[in-house]
Amino acid sequence: MKLSYLWRGLPGHPIHPPLTDVTIGAYSFATIAAFCDVTGISNSTAAHGWWLALLVGLASTVLTATTGLADWLTLTWGSEIWKTATWHALVNVTAGVIFGLTALFGHDDWHAGNVSTGEFILTLVGFGTLLVGGWLGGAITYVHGMRVLQLTEEPTERAVSPVPKPEKEAAEGA
Repeated sequence: MKLSYLWRGLPGHPIHPPLTDVTIGAYSFATIAAFCDVTGISNSTAAHGWWLALLVGLASTVLTATTGLADWLTLTWGSEIWKTATWHALVNVTAGVIFGLTALFGHDDWHAGNVSTGEFILTLVGFGTLLVGGWLGGAITYVHGMRVLQLTEEPTERAVSPVPKPEKEAAEGA
């Protein structure tokens, strides 16, 4: 076992992508909750859920960005995948900053059980920015093929194994 497995994950099972699911899910819920509050579908409950989801998203952003940075540091400087990954990182950090400002400016409204128009707009801008970051992340995996092993005939029990297998390490170049 390599020490880097703790922050990068195993060959074929990187840590960064599953953490993005947590972050995207939290910010998606925050956007839905804000929409429910401003449209009157729900009242203060939605506003409280919105702010709590922003906090969960911000906390998970730290872990997600840290593991993404660990992967980014392995890329060849100036390569095409490095350029895509750099844009992915910058866009997602921007989304995190927007959501952080939203939570900061929305604190008083959260206490009042309301999402104001300004915070709703910030939430939508943050979510739109997050979508662009996700699109770029998809390009890293599905176009550039980062950390994809292509072991299409790997037996299921070895493919899903939480223990690194020699063929996975060889395929990743670990």
